[in-house]
Amino acid sequence: MDYRKTLLSPIKIGNLTAENRFFAQPMECTDADADGNPSDLTYARYENLFRGGFSLIDLEAITITGESRARLNQLEIMPKNAKAIGNFVRALKSINPHAIFVFQLTHAGELSNPKFSRRVTVKNLPGYEGDLLSEEEVDKIIDEFVLASQITHDAGADGIDMKFCHGYLGNQILRPHNDRQWKYGGSWANRSRFAYDLYERIRKAVNNPNFIIGSKVSLWEGFPGGFGSASPDSPVMDMTEPIDFIKNLEARGASYFVETIGNPTITISYVEADRDHEYMTFMHAYFANLLKKTCKPDTVIIGSHFAPFRDGKTTRLGGMNPADMALFPYAAKCINDGVMDMVGLGRQSLADPLTPKKLIEGKENEIKYCSSCLNCLELMIRQEHIGCATFNKRYTKIFVQMRKRLGKVQKMHT
Repeated sequence: MDYRKTLLSPIKIGNLTAENRFFAQPMECTDADADGNPSDLTYARYENLFRGGFSLIDLEAITITGESRARLNQLEIMPKNAKAIGNFVRALKSINPHAIFVFQLTHAGELSNPKFSRRVTVKNLPGYEGDLLSEEEVDKIIDEFVLASQITHDAGADGIDMKFCHGYLGNQILRPHNDRQWKYGGSWANRSRFAYDLYERIRKAVNNPNFIIGSKVSLWEGFPGGFGSASPDSPVMDMTEPIDFIKNLEARGASYFVETIGNPTITISYVEADRDHEYMTFMHAYFANLLKKTCKPDTVIIGSHFAPFRDGKTTRLGGMNPADMALFPYAAKCINDGVMDMVGLGRQSLADPLTPKKLIEGKENEIKYCSSCLNCLELMIRQEHIGCATFNKRYTKIFVQMRKRLGKVQKMHT
């Protein structure tokens, strides 16, 4: 079929080559051990992704500090973790040495959970108040990101995804809401300083042309004062700063971008639409296309939010011919039309981590499709180990036991 030819074609990312167009999104699954190292559960998840035919795999939101973090059992990347991380990368590369493996580096900032860590902020956001970061503390955080990048490189990974999305610290600094008058706030020049200095220092510290740098970016957070807003209290979308941001990261060495919108703590349906709002998925094509129009032709753009399409037969989406509404034909159309270059699978990678492999082997009828139940999100909110509670019995059991103990989550936000 035509879509197989498109989706299974190779593409260059920097000096590396991805064997197909499938990207495994960084899905936080809170299953690190007590030291923040990969556990047996972490190994099992990523072994499946490496067996599953994904050509580009993003290690989930690995935190550069244990002091401020969003998840109780979050993966950590500090000198104490270097040996374990190196072992992890070698084990996975032995399964599929051709897969490109990048680490999504992060700091939770205002999303740090005060039950077990220090919540910090660049400017208090109602409901997420914390200790106000000083300029010296942010300078130290930059040092920690640079060190984490070096550890990533030395472990044998292929690059980093410097996280500027979904309400984490890198995203928080960029917001017009951050109108505090300081080195990292107020003017756009100051709010973008953190990201630009970070990119420049990482590229200098990891002087390897084959080590790729990119970012997942929330181009529009969807609330007043969020990134992509016209002013600190405006609900009006304004892409002036996001476009400038992307151009400047590209000029500083970004070879790929992962498109996303929304903020899981405030505007969750833009990020992960539930069964009643799956039409939100169509917004992502607009923002991916905006990235394509902004960037150079050789900068790879990865689209997001494909789970609602499924096999086309069980989708709740409308406005298209049923034959064109399945995940694979729709994704291929987006690539062929120049909207994006690669397809990011998140919840679908939890539902069936072998999705690309089954397409490659002509076993599409065996693919298990995400149902948009968002039970995986509920597991995250409760700080449980995360996986697909529909198709993976281990996580079904965790989910059932959690519901018996705690009941159903009343507000779906992370």
